Amino acid sequence: IVGRETGELSANQIKIAVFESMSENLSDGVIAPLFYYALFGVPGIMAYKMTNTLDSMIGYRSERYEQFGKFAARLDDVLNFVPARLTALLMALASLSPRAIGFALKYGKQHKSPNSGYPEAVLAGILNCRFGGPNRYHGEWVEKPYIGETERDIRFDEIKKVAGINIRTTLLFAVFFSLIKIAVFYFLV
Repeated sequence: IVGRETGELSANQIKIAVFESMSENLSDGVIAPLFYYALFGVPGIMAYKMTNTLDSMIGYRSERYEQFGKFAARLDDVLNFVPARLTALLMALASLSPRAIGFALKYGKQHKSPNSGYPEAVLAGILNCRFGGPNRYHGEWVEKPYIGETERDIRFDEIKKVAGINIRTTLLFAVFFSLIKIAVFYFLV
């Protein structure tokens, strides 16, 4: 589920890649679809998932798909703008980490994606670790900025911690939007 080449990664680099994917996929694959469902119902979630899937299929920067994939990638960026930042905020609340929001503000916009950096930065803040950096993609080294400050070994048991943060974030979203729906219904009736 990661874009980088994994054959030469150390165990720690693999754990970091897993955490980066868990934070980005929480935003793209869970919170954003729920966000569009909450706003527009089934048509909203379907439209979002079609755009997100199209971006995953052809949105990569390659010579072959540069022009064709650009529209899908930009539309996905627009649709994920609010959900990515909402995910970051909810992750910070779910973890009660005092560092999380500071990391989002400091590192969130350093990611190549205008949206993925925010949940990744929050998770780096929660865990007090460092994500990103140079990696090999499709046979070439790609220089990426680091997200976070502390280069350290990730413990295996932290995977459960991150999974718990993802679950609590999803529950917070569900409660938050349910309360909004109830309030809107109450005041309109």
